Amino acid sequence: MKKIALTFLLLMAPGLSLAAGSSYPLDHMEPDLSDKASLQRGLQTYTNYCMGCHSLGYQRYKRTADDLGIPEELMLEHIVFNPEAQIGSLMTNTMSVDYAKKAFGAAPPDLTLHSNLKGGPDWVYTYMRTFYLDESRPLGANNLLFENVGMPNVLEGLQGVQIRSECMQVPKLASNGGQMRDANDHVITTEVCGEDIVNGGHYPLELVEGTGSLTADEFDQVVYDLANFMYYVAEPSRADRERIGVYVLLFLAFFYIFAWLLGREYHKEFHES
Repeated sequence: MKKIALTFLLLMAPGLSLAAGSSYPLDHMEPDLSDKASLQRGLQTYTNYCMGCHSLGYQRYKRTADDLGIPEELMLEHIVFNPEAQIGSLMTNTMSVDYAKKAFGAAPPDLTLHSNLKGGPDWVYTYMRTFYLDESRPLGANNLLFENVGMPNVLEGLQGVQIRSECMQVPKLASNGGQMRDANDHVITTEVCGEDIVNGGHYPLELVEGTGSLTADEFDQVVYDLANFMYYVAEPSRADRERIGVYVLLFLAFFYIFAWLLGREYHKEFHES
């Protein structure tokens, strides 16, 4: 039994280390696999901004089209950019490993299972919203969640340029640790700078006005749709599994009644004999 438990922990360790790789607080999003429009928009965003570098090597175009309610003709015309790919092909790209290593220093990973490996859609949602300008990096961008990431901010044209603020306003704390408030019950704040910034140990980000084509709400919707799609593609049968699971649990609950009655009869015969 101890060997089984140890083996399970060793198998889970890589996923746990990835999920716990950063102390930055994750922004929560609630995925919705029943929202086909969101999944379709997420697929479109992924195809336009991500698939040039990141393939989905365990997912097929046909499965995606069927699950998301996209006619195969539209899938081939607007989503399948690889001229050699067919509707039944895997969703890979044409970037070679050698070129990727020269361009980025390392080959971009396949993202089919990325959402599950990183701990869920919250990670993807937060990651895509926390890029900021960093001219010291080779590609001119850094990320609060994944520090020194070797990836450009591909959605910068939509979101705009974010810069890391050196100062921020935080609630002023009383001697008992509670937040101080004025006579109108408004929180009293104080400015902190540098290493004294209290925001999960990270600097806050400020958006440079006029640098993005979308509003903040519109951009958040784009990232939500992308994270929702990646949540789907990490386990395409998730919705069916959860739906069937409800019926299985109902069956087991119903079957338990008859199993308990049968067990009671056996128990009576055992004591009477």
